[in-house]
Amino acid sequence: MRFVVAGASGADEAQRRMHDAVRAGGHARARERGRWPLLACAGVLALLTACGQENRFIAPPPPKVTVQLPLQQNVTPYLEATGNAASVNTVKLVARVQGYVQEIKYQDGTLAKKGTPLFVIEPEPYKVKLEQAQAAEEGAKAALVNAQAEFQRQQELQAKDVSTQANLDKARANRDTAHANVLQAQANTQTAEINLGYTTVEAPFDGVMTARKVSVGELVGGDQPNQLASIVQLQPIWVWFNLSERDIQKVRANLSEQGLNITQLVGKVPIEVGLQTETGYPHKGLLDYASPSVNQSTGTLQVRGVFENAKFSLLPGYFVRVRVPMRERPALLVPDVAVGSDQGGRYLLVLNADNVVEQRRVELGQTFGQMRQVESGLKPDERVVVAGIQDAIPGQKVDPQLQTPKSAAAEPAPAAGQAASK
Repeated sequence: MRFVVAGASGADEAQRRMHDAVRAGGHARARERGRWPLLACAGVLALLTACGQENRFIAPPPPKVTVQLPLQQNVTPYLEATGNAASVNTVKLVARVQGYVQEIKYQDGTLAKKGTPLFVIEPEPYKVKLEQAQAAEEGAKAALVNAQAEFQRQQELQAKDVSTQANLDKARANRDTAHANVLQAQANTQTAEINLGYTTVEAPFDGVMTARKVSVGELVGGDQPNQLASIVQLQPIWVWFNLSERDIQKVRANLSEQGLNITQLVGKVPIEVGLQTETGYPHKGLLDYASPSVNQSTGTLQVRGVFENAKFSLLPGYFVRVRVPMRERPALLVPDVAVGSDQGGRYLLVLNADNVVEQRRVELGQTFGQMRQVESGLKPDERVVVAGIQDAIPGQKVDPQLQTPKSAAAEPAPAAGQAASK
């Protein structure tokens, strides 16, 4: 029995020691697991401390933009307007004597020279009337010769006291009456000649004939003259247009610089026009007329130019674009692509002495090639941003790259869409 108890006590002791060893190992592993998070946190803190010391924020460099100084060049500004072509002469041909249309001597739509016969209206009755008038004139002249001879005889007899004063007065009256009859007969002859001339309708000037309005054999003339056709002069041709009050003031100021007024420019100032389907202004003419007063209802001045129109390119009624050159003068020009716009108007991006972008409001003039005239708001020595505009923010500094401006065209560029419509 003692042996058994002793054996049992030894086993229990061995088992207890084994459990103690297991618990000791577990606590060691637990302490080891707790140490790893502490080491990880210490590493992160050390890394953050290292980043704060070496990776500081560095601002990006200023964006590069292309700038150039305004181009200083002499240009010829133009006043631009719209107008309409009109015929210098347009005449309705009418029958001035009564009769039947005997002949039509032209083709509709053809060019007729001045003096060309166009219509013949039954001339025979008027030839007969002319012959009658001529015969009556000859009879009146013969009666005048006889009356003059009788008057001279009475004068001689009166001088010899053979005839009475009454006979002399009667002879004088007969002579004067015969002379008046000759004058009347000559007038009748002239009237007959004129009426005979009216039987042939001629072209009053060089022009294009419209379609005839009568037929051969038709009775024309009478109380209400019949329109036979119309003739339209196309060479030369007029162009009428209006200038606004502002343009008129520019013209007057331009003339004052030259010591002239607008009435002295008739026939001297060149005017150019172009059609809607043409590029530029290929037709050249001269100022022909300027109204002496401004229309109060429209605030415009009516002006007219005359053009040779050798090829009949301009027709009456055509809508045309007009420009009138002004005096050549110096101007500041910038590339048209550099011009921006917003609700406040047009502007340019300009650099100050510190290369900081400024938005500058400007007043613009005409376009010359790819350049735009700046009338006010810009100085000749200021740098204008012409490329990289999207990177040029007002108030921000930029890295400017200066380029040399190219020469501009001497004349304004054609209006937009002209070439496209050709």
